Amino acid sequence: MKTTQWIAPLILSLGLTAPAVMAEDSAASNTKGFEIASERKQRDIGWKDSQAQMSMILKNAQGETSSRKIRINSLEVDNDGDKGLTIFDEPFDVKGTAFLNFAHTTKPDDQWLYLPALKRVKRISSRNKSGPFMGSEFAYEDLSSFELEKYEFTYLKDEKIDGQDAFVLKQTPTDKYSGYTKQIVWMDKEHYRPLKIEFYDRKNSLLKTLSFTEYQQYLNQFWRAHVMTMENVQTGKTTVLTTHKLTFNTGLTEKDFSKNSLKRAR
Repeated sequence: MKTTQWIAPLILSLGLTAPAVMAEDSAASNTKGFEIASERKQRDIGWKDSQAQMSMILKNAQGETSSRKIRINSLEVDNDGDKGLTIFDEPFDVKGTAFLNFAHTTKPDDQWLYLPALKRVKRISSRNKSGPFMGSEFAYEDLSSFELEKYEFTYLKDEKIDGQDAFVLKQTPTDKYSGYTKQIVWMDKEHYRPLKIEFYDRKNSLLKTLSFTEYQQYLNQFWRAHVMTMENVQTGKTTVLTTHKLTFNTGLTEKDFSKNSLKRAR
């Protein structure tokens, strides 16, 4: 007897149909995916504010590199997305450039870029957030804080990555202007830290991968990757963000994250 000859009667004898079984499996995967993502978010609540000194290395397909020095100030916001201010210190041609991001949970992020050469603040529209940030392989939308409302989640499988047991989730952006159709995330089971993310473009082709390494723990709770490597698999370009110094609870307030603060950034 062929396998299909006994599977169909068995399903019917249980009072189920194949589509119903698939729907139940899908719902369970979505529920588990959301629970895992929620645990990730819950474990990263309460850090208040931080200041980081970082370097950004840009490498083209030929292996040529250029470097930048940046500072990133971050502010945790209750009941909404977090705020971030990125300031470029070197090289001279980008010195004083500043980027302000107000992440949100249920509406598009607010983003502004200050260009000192033009002495003007430019607002980044929702339609342009999939564009490259300052010539790097990071898009503007990649610089937002992780918020549950920005995605629909599906648990895919368990898998080892770099010797660590990990959950594998699919994140589907809810923003219609996102540059991605989906993201595949590997998250370690012990600390719920992202280890790797694959980004798929609007044609559903793999666009780039982001790897998180050299994690360090702060305040006995919060984990931060000190090296983040974004590789564009379609162009061969790579951007590496390395954290050299990171401090928390520095006293930053809402006043440090206004549009006026862009022009004052030094």
